[in-house]
Amino acid sequence: MKKSDGIRKAAVLALSAAMCFDMTACGGAAAKGQAAAKDYNSMSIDELTKEAQAEGKVASVGMPDTWANWVQTWTDLKTKYGIDHTDLDMSSAEEISMFKEEGTDATKDIGDVGQQWGPVAKQEGVTLAYKTSHWDDIPDWAKDDTGNWVVCYYGTMSIITNNKLVKDPPRSFADILKGDYKVTLGDVTTASQAQHAVLASAYALGGSIDDLQPAYDFWKTLAQQGRLDVGETSVARIESGEIAVCMLWDYNALGYRDNAVKDNPDASFTVNIPSDGSVQSGYASIINANAPDPAAACLAREYILSDEGQINLARGYATPIRSNVKLPDDVTAKRIDASQYGSNVHTIDYQKWTDVCQKMITYWQENIIPSIK
Repeated sequence: MKKSDGIRKAAVLALSAAMCFDMTACGGAAAKGQAAAKDYNSMSIDELTKEAQAEGKVASVGMPDTWANWVQTWTDLKTKYGIDHTDLDMSSAEEISMFKEEGTDATKDIGDVGQQWGPVAKQEGVTLAYKTSHWDDIPDWAKDDTGNWVVCYYGTMSIITNNKLVKDPPRSFADILKGDYKVTLGDVTTASQAQHAVLASAYALGGSIDDLQPAYDFWKTLAQQGRLDVGETSVARIESGEIAVCMLWDYNALGYRDNAVKDNPDASFTVNIPSDGSVQSGYASIINANAPDPAAACLAREYILSDEGQINLARGYATPIRSNVKLPDDVTAKRIDASQYGSNVHTIDYQKWTDVCQKMITYWQENIIPSIK
């Protein structure tokens, strides 16, 4: 499954010692290695579309059909523009590593990386700059000034509860502490989602990115009580009833809920944003500097940030980065009520996250894992 984005040590060392983490060749109209030399921002949308259609395909990494409803965007690109699509699923670190290692023999055009990885991709020199016609709608924190990366959507850490196993679904970390059920977190030493859940619990319990001790105390208590499950946070485990309460990004939790209920109409799940504190984090589009189909990659980003593309992501329960996009009623009806997203949802200082995440992993290995019963 896409983006455990944990500490992929080999990939990280190949890219940047400081960072913490989450095939067939494709021909194209552009000469190999020349994509980044062309200014696609200077083209009109009609010109870009014509060139993209001539390329006829786009190859992505880390953008599978089942993640945040990417399937609808790829279907639209085929229906509207005749552009075929393929994807190779991988973590953010692996995406950047592939772009760098393949160089001018690139086989992939566009990727979707965790927010903290956008600046790394730019630093590694693997990105093509393209801003899209909706650039002014993107908040400054969510984009590179020159268009080397841009956050297209984000998620908020949430709690999903199997109502068949837990009578009163927790609405906060404080509620969890009062319960007697197991909480599935995932592997903090490898999974970005689990690492962000620990950070969310820190904010909820009086700490912050600068003070994770309240989070450590919380999770150690659950571990000592025999209530901490560090197993996989998969839809299969949720559907099978192995998981009572689980920490997931809201778009994953809601998507898993839908899948579970589709397969078993008697299933029942509640998804809440922790009322005492949570965090949000986005995923950024990067276009390969050596993309074999650079115009198609730029057009794909253009479409992803269009109203239609943003609604596609919202149908996959991700939160669109463009706040001025009106979502259809049928989309908003299935999402968590907007009132749950308040001032207790924190953005993340990714300048600090690198060191914080590395220290978290060390602490977890030395103090939390040995406490699990």
